[in-house]
Amino acid sequence: MPNGRTLAAERFLQTLEIVYREGKHLAYSWGRLYSEPIDVEWTEKLETRPELAERLEAYLSRFGRMQDTMGGKLLPRWLTVLAEVPGSQIETLNRAERLDVLESAEQWLAARYLRNRLIHEYMEQAERFTEDLLLAKEYSRLLIETYNRIREYALTRMDLDAIRVPGRLRLPSA
Repeated sequence: MPNGRTLAAERFLQTLEIVYREGKHLAYSWGRLYSEPIDVEWTEKLETRPELAERLEAYLSRFGRMQDTMGGKLLPRWLTVLAEVPGSQIETLNRAERLDVLESAEQWLAARYLRNRLIHEYMEQAERFTEDLLLAKEYSRLLIETYNRIREYALTRMDLDAIRVPGRLRLPSA
């Protein structure tokens, strides 16, 4: 019968695989969305160019989903495998920052706030929305980098089956 650590490690690896797949989809949508310059004029075209709006919707959905899975599941499960008791989300983020898998808990929270703003204030003001989309471009890098850091931590500091650890993620050049 597997012990608690084995079950926790299994859940962590399953979640890491889910985040890997989410990250691949985010990277794809990121490349498609940011393949052309985004400015106020581009944002204003969303009303008349449904293909742009659809591309944007896919990106925003994937950005939010990956952030939710990482913050709500992956980081707490990672801490559990380390025999730590995850606390509130801010406590988990602060611990991840101290263990050097998260560059900045403050930056993560800013990305979270941005995600909510992008969804709830969708295109109310073209200038502000454009600025937010350019910020999201950079915060996507934070998500991908955090995944890669957790992955590296799993490979080098945790006694896990390296064959089960998914690959690295990267965003396309843009």
